[in-house]
Amino acid sequence: MTKCSYLIILFCVSGAFSKKYNDEEKPTWAKKDIRDFSDADMERLYDQWEEDEEPLPEDEQPEYMRKPPTVDFSKLDMSNPESVLQATKKGQTLMMFVTVANKPSRARSEELTKIWQTGLWSNHIQAERYLIDDDRAIFMFKDGSQAWTAKEYLLEQDELKDVQLESQTYQGKNPDVKNKAVRDEL
Repeated sequence: MTKCSYLIILFCVSGAFSKKYNDEEKPTWAKKDIRDFSDADMERLYDQWEEDEEPLPEDEQPEYMRKPPTVDFSKLDMSNPESVLQATKKGQTLMMFVTVANKPSRARSEELTKIWQTGLWSNHIQAERYLIDDDRAIFMFKDGSQAWTAKEYLLEQDELKDVQLESQTYQGKNPDVKNKAVRDEL
């Protein structure tokens, strides 16, 4: 026999032995047309789909499903609450609010926060930046423990009014500095 005939026989045999429900054996929700499925039906279908799946590795799971890293409190300086917070935020997403001094234009705030973000990246601190107002931005850290190092860096920058991290507001070094190099574009 040729290879083609072996494939045809294999296809026919596998089709005959594959499990297919008869209409009487199917649950009532599975007898419906897919376009008529409710959210509960879709959830059951998803659960059925996921039954035989292998679980995702720890590093591929979403953050809310990961086990938080263990913190050894015996090695922490409990008299310094910032170091305790920094240790407990390791591996968690954290947001920091930054305010630029003297109500600059949106373009100037964009320029300054971009420079600050580049400085953070140069120091191996991964931060995403989102401008939320003409003079305010959010810096988001995937590893929250890096936020305290970033806070120290940002507080040293001119034209920074304040940084808000974990409900604490820290004033910048020169909050009253005037924006000298304003480069507003159209």
